Amino acid sequence: MHEAALPPDLRVFVRGWLSSNNLLCLGEQPALIDTGHVKHAGETTRLVANALQGRRLAAVAHTHLHSDHCGGTAALQAAWPGVPTWVPEPTLPHVQAWDEDQLTFGDTAQRCARFTAGHALAPGQRVRLGQRDWEVHAAPGHDALAVLLFQPDSGVLMAGDALWEHGVGVIFPHIDGSGGFEPFVDTLALIERLAPAVVVPGHGAPFAREGGGIDAALARARQRIAYFADHPAQHALYAAKVLIKYQLLDAERMPRPAFRAWLDAAPSLRLLHRQHRPDLAWDDWLDAVLAPLFDKGALRIDATHVHDGD
Repeated sequence: MHEAALPPDLRVFVRGWLSSNNLLCLGEQPALIDTGHVKHAGETTRLVANALQGRRLAAVAHTHLHSDHCGGTAALQAAWPGVPTWVPEPTLPHVQAWDEDQLTFGDTAQRCARFTAGHALAPGQRVRLGQRDWEVHAAPGHDALAVLLFQPDSGVLMAGDALWEHGVGVIFPHIDGSGGFEPFVDTLALIERLAPAVVVPGHGAPFAREGGGIDAALARARQRIAYFADHPAQHALYAAKVLIKYQLLDAERMPRPAFRAWLDAAPSLRLLHRQHRPDLAWDDWLDAVLAPLFDKGALRIDATHVHDGD
């Protein structure tokens, strides 16, 4: 495997699965792209401050506004008051009104600290982040309103959750009825046309075109999306497991009654139940979703609590 080399002014903080990766763009206008989860907001602020060595953060930008990509933004704005903050264009009014349903935090029963934004990332524009100009491209698929940020001189693509090295994220537009699987396929075709040298994914280590890493990732993603298109109920099951696992990554442990209350209150899980197995009663469907998570050790349960298995 070829190591993905980035220019020295671009620094990736690889965070894990609860917090997205962050890309720090150094230079005359230091900027951070994606800010992780609110649970790790203090760590995000420390990472950025240590790297800046006393310089001021000049901008914050986001590939999309799922809670694992924007949860640290409020803390960064507190550390650097007035920092210009960019979000994908259609989401700007939702941030300004702080409409948690439009921002999907309500539907997924996830948490995110409130932040402000005053700048829109519109497909077709270029935005200065660090010492480089970045192209903004629409990237519907995982999120209908997501963008890619591509730096053509270095060939670095900040992909968010549009492309991982292995697997694909939940295709939320298919859950909420705003789209299907085809836009994700179109976004993969766009990435192929951009021909990046290095992809910085939302999760996992950066990977390079050299040695075929990006081509292989695109092939894997296309295969996975084609499978979901042919078996949409499997996508619904996958999505339910991801949402539940994500909640336990955040909470780490929950009393059993609180865990059950969270399950019952999550609108996205109710939608997935109707999509996946409307013939099953709610309790029976939950049992079918949870059983493999417990069997494989992704979650653990004892007499009083449900625990994250990691």
